[in-house]
Amino acid sequence: MMLTGKLEQLKALFTEMEQALIAYSGGVDSTLVAKIAYDVLGDRALAITAVSPSLLPEELEDAKIQAATIGIRHQIVQTHEMDNPNYTSNPVNRCYFCKSELHDTLKPLALKLGYPYVVDGVNADDLHDYRPGIQAAKERGARSPLAEVGVSKAEVRQLSQQLGLPWWDKPAQPCLSSRFPYGEEITVAKLQRVGRAEIYLRKLGWQNLRVRSEGDTARIELSPEHIKEFILTTDLPSVVSAFQDFGFIYVTLDLEGYRSGKLNQVLNREALGAKS
Repeated sequence: MMLTGKLEQLKALFTEMEQALIAYSGGVDSTLVAKIAYDVLGDRALAITAVSPSLLPEELEDAKIQAATIGIRHQIVQTHEMDNPNYTSNPVNRCYFCKSELHDTLKPLALKLGYPYVVDGVNADDLHDYRPGIQAAKERGARSPLAEVGVSKAEVRQLSQQLGLPWWDKPAQPCLSSRFPYGEEITVAKLQRVGRAEIYLRKLGWQNLRVRSEGDTARIELSPEHIKEFILTTDLPSVVSAFQDFGFIYVTLDLEGYRSGKLNQVLNREALGAKS
């Protein structure tokens, strides 16, 4: 289907809904959903951003700015996944417990405010990745318009650019808990040091990156084409010193470079081992 046809289908979905509460993180996917919902529903659309230690402060500020630019009503709620040991113990289905907390917060709020639907920014590509949080959202009746219409991540960016959204090429920014290998306990202090480290590198001019945390070691992931430039142009001792101030002891650079979902590769290896 042509992209224009998918956009019309998305508009038709929101027309049928009449009112919608959007689980809005400020990422490119949920922001596109918020934009289309507002264009169709106006004040009958409400964007809600959940705040917890796993959300970077700069991401919250971006979400506020983007919502104001779109014009959609925007509210902040607190979620408490850090109180759940099923989440903080960081099992392979950690995201299930995160999204359970999110939608257990949003669904009652939606019903209280008179919104029959909670929608999220899950796109068609997400359905083919390991995303246990999608199941949690489905169990609680959430809808995913982008996935329903078959809009891929690339098409999300194309539609965002077409609709004049200046953040159409914004890098993906999943929650900070995704920086830890499965099985390592997640704490507020660990989340804060990872967040501060990533903000530090972004202020140096590096954007598409991750700081993976394993024990006392920080592993910096940059786009592969930027690794050489980083080594040649960055004051590495200053980076090490800053990271140690944040609470890390060791600082390393991943020579493979940044790749979304890299920590899931252990799951693939375990699956292969089980088959052999």
